[in-house]
Amino acid sequence: MRTHNRLLLASLVTLSLGIGAAHAQTAVTGLGQSWPNTTDISANSGYHVYKFKKGNITYFQVNDANGTVRGAFMRTVTGDITGLPIGTDASNLATADDRLPAPASTAYTVVYQDAATQIAVAPQSDGSMRMMAVAVECKNPVECTSR
Repeated sequence: MRTHNRLLLASLVTLSLGIGAAHAQTAVTGLGQSWPNTTDISANSGYHVYKFKKGNITYFQVNDANGTVRGAFMRTVTGDITGLPIGTDASNLATADDRLPAPASTAYTVVYQDAATQIAVAPQSDGSMRMMAVAVECKNPVECTSR
């Protein structure tokens, strides 16, 4: 009986460690989903911003108030920011390195900011959104991401 209890305890400990390790390895689970199972870190109640991390890369996803995935960016450990081909506005993602023509509407809202990255959204009259991700030093995301 005693050996059986030890075996059961060892199995439970191994199972719980395996579940924790598997969870830690799937830190980007949910990227591209309307309601990913992670914390909404948006600075604006009209949007949802989700942050994922895998290795040295951080991913940011921006959803509108209805949960529609509008776009996503990735930031490397060196600070490079790139737009990802995710969301309904993937073709309207702008960064300092991947500039687009100035949007028709330049009124923007900052939806996320941390010590290194600022993400802003400029809703357009056609229902699309220009999404801009820049280094925090940028004072005007439209200027920093427009040609």
